[in-house]
Amino acid sequence: MFFAPLSEQEQKDLAKSLVLLLSKYKYISDSYIIEFFSENLWETLPVGWQKALGDLSPPQIAQLLLDRDAKKRIYPSVWPLSLLALRATSHALVFPRMPPGHRAPDHVAPVKPEEFLSNSSQSSLLGHIFRKHVKPKKQHEIRKLGLMVKQLCDQTHCSSVVDVGSGQGHLTRFLSFGLGLDVTGIEADTNLVSMASIFDQQLLSTLAKERQKSGTSRLPHVAPGPAPRHVVGWVSPRATWQVFLQQLGRREKDSESYPAGPCQKRQRVLVSGQECELEKDIDHGSQHFCTEECSFVACATEQPAATVLQQCDAGNSSQSNIVITQPQLPNAFVLNHPYKVDNGNTMKESPVGEIPSAGTRQDSAIHPNSSFGIKEASSSNFVLTGLHACGDLSATLLRHFANCPYIQGITSVACCYMKITTMENPMPPGVMSPPLFDHPKEESLSEYGYPMSEWVRGLPRHQLSYKAREGACHALEDYLHRLREESGLLKTHCYRAALESIIRAEKPHLRRASIQTIKKAHMLSFAEYARLGLPRVGLPGDLPIDPVHVGTMLKQQDRVIVFFSLALLLAPVVETLLLLDRMLFLQERGFQSQLAPLFDPALSPRNLVLVAVKKADEEAC
Repeated sequence: MFFAPLSEQEQKDLAKSLVLLLSKYKYISDSYIIEFFSENLWETLPVGWQKALGDLSPPQIAQLLLDRDAKKRIYPSVWPLSLLALRATSHALVFPRMPPGHRAPDHVAPVKPEEFLSNSSQSSLLGHIFRKHVKPKKQHEIRKLGLMVKQLCDQTHCSSVVDVGSGQGHLTRFLSFGLGLDVTGIEADTNLVSMASIFDQQLLSTLAKERQKSGTSRLPHVAPGPAPRHVVGWVSPRATWQVFLQQLGRREKDSESYPAGPCQKRQRVLVSGQECELEKDIDHGSQHFCTEECSFVACATEQPAATVLQQCDAGNSSQSNIVITQPQLPNAFVLNHPYKVDNGNTMKESPVGEIPSAGTRQDSAIHPNSSFGIKEASSSNFVLTGLHACGDLSATLLRHFANCPYIQGITSVACCYMKITTMENPMPPGVMSPPLFDHPKEESLSEYGYPMSEWVRGLPRHQLSYKAREGACHALEDYLHRLREESGLLKTHCYRAALESIIRAEKPHLRRASIQTIKKAHMLSFAEYARLGLPRVGLPGDLPIDPVHVGTMLKQQDRVIVFFSLALLLAPVVETLLLLDRMLFLQERGFQSQLAPLFDPALSPRNLVLVAVKKADEEAC
């Protein structure tokens, strides 16, 4: 699964090459596709590139530009050497997204992972008790990551795991009940913590029934071990590891009981008298508000207060209200968090083991003699994991690993790179301020999410813009599929770019205004699309539009696709630099690390996991 590790000098040389490439083509990676017409992006490309790319069909774009494994490339014209060099260099420098010995399929349609061939919604490799409430993507993720965490625990002789940004506890449950580990999940959203506890009890109830039915205490897919603990807490990117350990020792029930109700994907949120729609996938944790595409919610408030969730079921006009009172904990924060997500993956069958007794009570507290007492070094070691920890949260976990003597191993799967803080942009859009802390003197205000390493920080032009980092979150495999089958979805970028041009003509000061997603936009005429989109920026839906001008823009759809594909070609380059910077950060502190493409990229685009283990002489024993 792992690729041959790079030496320290190879890592440094690669970082230099990545920075050089990205600085040369910054005008592409920093461009917003919705400004294709308003900023005349096509004319920013070299004339030779325009001639070579201007008439390509979507399948040709896929084969000639984005597909690194294309066997036979047939060029309709001679390409400039600079364009060929960009493609070759971009493919050569990035971390592979498929495991060694695996190649991306040549077919038009992506091949489903083998575990979903018999049932597209249920992993055949994951016990049914761990599939409940879990989407296929997450089933794939929790299985794969869980097995890797178990291997790290075996290697480091640790039986304790901390899952940061644990959300509804899907990974936590699998590690605990499926792999027999002693697991603590820390999550900032009290509603998700409440649901995690409910799901734990549902699982225990199911196990009790199956044990009674089978007449045995041993069942497949279950391993003996304590029930998971769930802690409410915000993991600040600026707090020390000592503060982090103190958070892990907090009792769940100290912050009140958490009323719960049906969790729907779409929620209406009322905070401090302000109303906004929150597109929140409840499968994710709360230290960030990402969707599956890592987009951010623009409508959010920084004021934690009593919150009413009016959860609307699309199939039912009735509404149920849940009142969640802000818990009186300095490190707890209801609903408004920048950094975290909870997603799931695939792994090997877990061992058969003993089931916890039906009467087992999930103890939310960390026992004084358990793994998180700061003073008992011999019994305090643990492995740290974060599944799609958003923005600075992944960087924070790596810093804790490097600094905390009790963390012996880490698996880090990152996402939402645009929410990483930088010196140039210390508060990116979509990132809310954390709550006030008890320990202001223990905070470090000088560390950012990028760059983390001294080496990258010292490279000229190493800076990565918000847009470049946002582009690194796109799903390359999904777009390749759209290109190959010439999906109607490809027209949406052209529609949005044309609408941006119209908006700018009416409101020149309004740039890249959010109109949110227009459902099934590719099935609408542009007139209907504009009618729905214009009111979202304060313009009348019946605004007169020049059909000739619009028609001219829409005829350039293939050029829009080409430009977006060029930016997408650079997206893995940006991601590679971000992850390599983290590897260099660990290297500078004496820790070796490796990357592995753990998940199927077609199912889980952010599929690279960074793994590090401390040597025996570095352990706090």
